[in-house]
Amino acid sequence: MPESPRRSLLIIGGAEDKVGRVTVLRRFVRLAGGRSSRLVVIPTASSVPDEVVDVYSTIFTRLGAPEVTAVDPPTRQASSDPQIAEQVDGATGIFISGGNQLKLSQLIVGTPLGAALLRAYQRGAVIAGTSAGASIMSQFMISMGDEGVTPRQRSSQLTAGLGLLPGVIVDQHFDQRARYGRLLSLVAGSPNLLGMGIDEDTAAEIHDERTMTVVGSGAVFVVDARTATTDAHLARRDAPLLVSGAVVHTLPYGATFDLESATLVDFVEKYADTAVTSSRDRHDTATAAAALHH
Repeated sequence: MPESPRRSLLIIGGAEDKVGRVTVLRRFVRLAGGRSSRLVVIPTASSVPDEVVDVYSTIFTRLGAPEVTAVDPPTRQASSDPQIAEQVDGATGIFISGGNQLKLSQLIVGTPLGAALLRAYQRGAVIAGTSAGASIMSQFMISMGDEGVTPRQRSSQLTAGLGLLPGVIVDQHFDQRARYGRLLSLVAGSPNLLGMGIDEDTAAEIHDERTMTVVGSGAVFVVDARTATTDAHLARRDAPLLVSGAVVHTLPYGATFDLESATLVDFVEKYADTAVTSSRDRHDTATAAAALHH
């Protein structure tokens, strides 16, 4: 019996580098097959879809992708067009842009296009999303909510997502927009779900809904509230929430994390401070030399 293809997600926190090393976008093209890839860009969440398609098509072509097409249903009814589903069915990589994630939920989730995205994922095509395109990956996505560090009762709203990553709530622009509070408030009310906050220019690369590696210049924040104590069932609207005993993981580039057990698997330092290391080495050597001469 043949093995099932590896399922791959690349969930990007938004504002990924588009002019420098393009580390995250380069990783997407590589996962999708590089020079053998067939890419689809879905700019539906954006208010300027034509510009979005132009930007990403230019970058992906520069990175070696030979074929980039756009799928942009203007209505929910248009997402039932068989030709749109055929384009997704032939892709090795699908990239969902940023914008308004509620628009993605309204126009794509639960439609034949949404089903085509799930089929593509199951057959091994890499599904990537940035900003709004990141939020839509989960079964329950954050569609709106207040920002800030303190979790507050009813400060956020969950809406149905594509369901590619069950058991996890994804938030984006995480550090840059101080979204700790709203993510904590959501896992306080649904402690069976892991909270995942992704910084800008950073991606969570997830295989088979379990193994996550971090790529990019920021970090991925994971909060596990399964054994935490909270007053979410008692607190009045807008009240600060008690969340005590949650386990927090901040995972930079080089971290590998098991989402099923919520544990760190491996870490390879990508940001070693050579100046500090060299300085320490010189100090230690000088100290040892001085000690030997006494």
